[in-house]
Amino acid sequence: MLNRFFYPLAVGAPEGADGFAFRADVIQLGPLTVGQLGFGSPVTLTAVELDAYHLTIPTVGKVHTRHAGHRVVADPGHAVVFGPGNPVYTLHDAHSTEMDVKIERSALEGELASLLGRRVSGPLVLPPVIDLSSGPMRSWNRLIRMLRGEITHPGSMVRHPIVAAQLRHSVVSGLLLSLPHRYSEELATPAPTGPPRAIQRAIDAIQDEPERPFTVADLAGIAGVSVRSLQEGFRRYVGSAPMSYLQQVRLGRAHDALRTEDPARMTVASIAHRWGFAHLGRFASAYRTRFGVCPSDTLRGNG
Repeated sequence: MLNRFFYPLAVGAPEGADGFAFRADVIQLGPLTVGQLGFGSPVTLTAVELDAYHLTIPTVGKVHTRHAGHRVVADPGHAVVFGPGNPVYTLHDAHSTEMDVKIERSALEGELASLLGRRVSGPLVLPPVIDLSSGPMRSWNRLIRMLRGEITHPGSMVRHPIVAAQLRHSVVSGLLLSLPHRYSEELATPAPTGPPRAIQRAIDAIQDEPERPFTVADLAGIAGVSVRSLQEGFRRYVGSAPMSYLQQVRLGRAHDALRTEDPARMTVASIAHRWGFAHLGRFASAYRTRFGVCPSDTLRGNG
């Protein structure tokens, strides 16, 4: 199972097979894999070489690691970071659990290129261990914990293409903006504002196909500018962020559907999910703010 979802790994039981137990719950969102792993007895994992960026986040117990010349012991509240191109050795405590986040190299470096609006050379050198209790990584860790809660639900809306694309972008871009690396200073520098014509191309794409699982990187590619330039252009010329504008367009299309669909055959939840709203309560709140009525009232013809 580890080979299937992560990498070719050798599994060892340094204290023998007695008490050995293993559990894994995994969700894949394209190039992003998030897994919750559990070990009954001490277990070693050895990989000859990783082909992706990987974070191991202990939730119970500790993990001892060797990678790229670093020896790290991580406990809950910290994450070990591995990069591509080097062997990895890990020793996991008995009765331990952890979250493992794998991001394909092309996805992480491609997201960075989109943020900067130019090519980047990789692999990135990331810190071997990070504190998850404060700063931007605390917010990023909360996002991973939210995904952890959805892993065991096959019907979870995080698997919907629109929602999955947004979550994947949030995880990958959030990591790039939170961790120090050689492009961090450039990312912190204010980006030039995208020109009106470029912003209009993104607006037209949203209006034509709001049901597409756009990410901000997709829209930046359509506009022909960097992600940060797109965001600055939207703030200046539209007055909102690109994804906020997309949400408002989707709310409008959901409103149209609620007005025309048969309430005997269609539900508010199905319409909300069709337009990429995974959380029904948040959809209803945003809908009331925009239209002044509950979505169920519109569906019944009362608003």
